[in-house]
Amino acid sequence: MSISRRTVLATAAGATAAYASAPQTAQAATGPVPAATVRTLREAADYAVDKIRAVAPGVSGFPVGTKFEKWTYSQNGDWIGGFWPGTLWMAWLYSDDDQFRTLAIDSARKLAPRQYDTTTHDLGFLFSPSWVTAWRLTGDDTWRTGALKAADSLVQRYNPRGRFIRAWGALNDPNNAGRVIMDTMMNLDLLAFAGEQTGDGTYLDIAVEHAKTAQQVFPRPDGSTPHVFDFDPATGAPVGPGTVQGYSPTSCWSRGQAWGIYGFTTIYRRTGNRQFLATARKLADFAIGALTPDHVPVWDYLAPQHPHDIKDASAGAIMACGLLDLAAATGRQEYRTVALRILTALAQTCLTDKSSRAEAVVARCTRNRPAEDGIEVSLPYADYYLLEGILRVLQPQDVDRAIDLSTV
Repeated sequence: MSISRRTVLATAAGATAAYASAPQTAQAATGPVPAATVRTLREAADYAVDKIRAVAPGVSGFPVGTKFEKWTYSQNGDWIGGFWPGTLWMAWLYSDDDQFRTLAIDSARKLAPRQYDTTTHDLGFLFSPSWVTAWRLTGDDTWRTGALKAADSLVQRYNPRGRFIRAWGALNDPNNAGRVIMDTMMNLDLLAFAGEQTGDGTYLDIAVEHAKTAQQVFPRPDGSTPHVFDFDPATGAPVGPGTVQGYSPTSCWSRGQAWGIYGFTTIYRRTGNRQFLATARKLADFAIGALTPDHVPVWDYLAPQHPHDIKDASAGAIMACGLLDLAAATGRQEYRTVALRILTALAQTCLTDKSSRAEAVVARCTRNRPAEDGIEVSLPYADYYLLEGILRVLQPQDVDRAIDLSTV
């Protein structure tokens, strides 16, 4: 029997209320959206949903990126496994087509073994858009239980000496044992979820300590950030900045900057700590100032060829979502205005709508420029965050049910 989105959301209301128990909802809407912008975003969402509907039945794993415009796959999810079911959930919210709900659930189930994975910090990326969202939208406690187990796995990566969550490597692997990366800011909300659900403050305490450490070592005086910061894992003493996906330790990888904007705003929303909000604003102000007139970020804001450099549309989609959050948290319309300009630019200049071969929605992405890996390709998180951003504008109440836009 087919179950409509509205019916499921009604039956899941208890689950949603349990997580969003505080608060004032920080929805994206802080002012009217120009009619032309609404039309552009709706046309982009229509295109995205039609593309996903056509491609989804043939998806044989977790999309990682494209090669010759066709998805390549990971079978265990790598670090990106949460984005495909998350994209399907966003498509369901927009379209009310139960095919997307069924596919989202089937895809998310394949991540079940990863809830016990202690070798990566990416458990938030894996389980927040997939299992946490599934629980919020269906009320099925299986999803909640698995997400909590994933949070238990994540806290094992916390180093109390340096007060950070280790990014990479198995717990018994000395390589990269003191390495912290900006991306981890986006994994902290899984811990906030676990703390809210269990009443155990340890989860949020660890998230806050990591965020405070990141706040101390990543932002430069101008608001730019490196991708990496290393510590001595034995003593917790700082070693210094580095990079893997940016141009250099002194440059500013645009996707990392976007993770920071979104992540620091989210940890502010979960704690009310205004220092986190100030950090999010500092990072946002730098990134906004570094945008080129076309409002599509280059892959690194401080690489020598900026502003005439290859683009990363995924950084733009992530940044737009973070700026919508930041506008709601601060009441500053300028952040929302830039977010709408970025989403409009992505919709007008970065879709795959000129290609009959393309299986993804968003083009013009860059995965790892220094490694010459994934230049001018499509990436699954670009598709996910573009849809999330558009729905934050067009259907903020539905997005709030899926991912919790509340603020304490």
